[in-house]
Amino acid sequence: AATDAGLAQIHEQIKQIKEDYEARIQALEKRLQKTEAKADKAEDVAAQAENTASIATSRPASENAFNPGVSLILHGTYNNLSQDPVNFQITGFMPTGGEVAPETRGFSLSESELVVEANIDDKFRGVGIFAFAPDDTIAVEEAYFQTLGLSNGLTIKGGRFFSGVGYLNEMHQHAWDFVDAPLPYKAFLGGQMGDDGVQVKWIAPTDTLVELGAEIGKGRSFPGTDRNKNGSSSGAVFAHIGGDIGPGRSYRAGISYHRTSPEGREYDDTDSIGNSVTNSFTGDSKFWMTDFVFKWAPNGNPTHTNFKLQGEYIRATEDGILNFDINGASTVLAGPAPVSYSTKQSGWYLQGVYQFAPQWRAGLRYDRLNFGTVNISSDVSATLTGADFPIFTPHDPDRTTIMFDYSRSEFSRFRLQFASDKSRLGASDDQVFLQYIYSLGAHRAHKY
Repeated sequence: AATDAGLAQIHEQIKQIKEDYEARIQALEKRLQKTEAKADKAEDVAAQAENTASIATSRPASENAFNPGVSLILHGTYNNLSQDPVNFQITGFMPTGGEVAPETRGFSLSESELVVEANIDDKFRGVGIFAFAPDDTIAVEEAYFQTLGLSNGLTIKGGRFFSGVGYLNEMHQHAWDFVDAPLPYKAFLGGQMGDDGVQVKWIAPTDTLVELGAEIGKGRSFPGTDRNKNGSSSGAVFAHIGGDIGPGRSYRAGISYHRTSPEGREYDDTDSIGNSVTNSFTGDSKFWMTDFVFKWAPNGNPTHTNFKLQGEYIRATEDGILNFDINGASTVLAGPAPVSYSTKQSGWYLQGVYQFAPQWRAGLRYDRLNFGTVNISSDVSATLTGADFPIFTPHDPDRTTIMFDYSRSEFSRFRLQFASDKSRLGASDDQVFLQYIYSLGAHRAHKY
């Protein structure tokens, strides 16, 4: 009887274990069913999303897929000049035809700019910069494409752009530290040199900046002319190096060479008896250029205090034929006359700008041009003398400039500038400029 009772107890325990096991199996099966249902639902959602994406990619790209960055630079001045800017000249140097004279006396809307730029796709970027001049004309200042992400440090630019020679030339006027360009830029680059063409730059994969560049172009702006010919009429090469010099100090230095072949490049002058004449130059024009920039900021933080030292030197030569009085207005000769013409001239400037407090800066600049040598000899008639080319009267122009500016932010600046300009022989132009610069909209960072 005791044995039967023990067996019954064992059977009961086995029964309970089986029931408990079956209950657990059922619970696990229910959890498994719920999990499978969720997985099926997730697969359906993923399939629906994939189908939606497929439909979206098959549609035409939206017009707003690549929104361009648009900005407007408002730029104006008040000018007080002791000499009439209408009669401005740089005595001893061939007039450039560029925007080198001071703007009109009184209030003036200076060159303002509309900038439109955006990535075209993953390989190209486009930039268009349109200048609004004080005389209510609109010009295409720059309009170019630029490659993105080419291997081995290469960048290609094509279209209309400012040349990469020197330091200041690539910068737009609103990014300059003074109201106007230095005298060497006015005399040898027409204020600022741009062209239609192609530029290639290469940056070496080194800790020190090593940049090499080359350009070919139409030669449309001074010192070239817009010639009707196939191929290129101008070319330039340049190299820059730079880097850090300990904490808070950096530099960039460079050398550039440019050559072009102007044809019929005109300028106005007077002859020996006071007749207004128009002369023209055809030949070769070239220049060498060196530039140097040094920047300092305590501990590398320029927010409160910083200093920038900048200078450039240009040596220019021209050789060819100078056609005297192409319109036959002079009574010195019966008609136009060609004379041989060659020059070797140079110029330089040095400037320093010191930010002595947040938002406040002061700057000093000195420009000088060296007349060098100008040879004009007539192969046609001994009637022409140096008096028939008064613009080439020997003169070494110079100018001293002081400026103070206040920047409420990186988008607004007010500048007061004083200059003593001795560009004209026998006349000193005492100049006072009050300038404002406002930047509206998206605005890319300025160059080093």
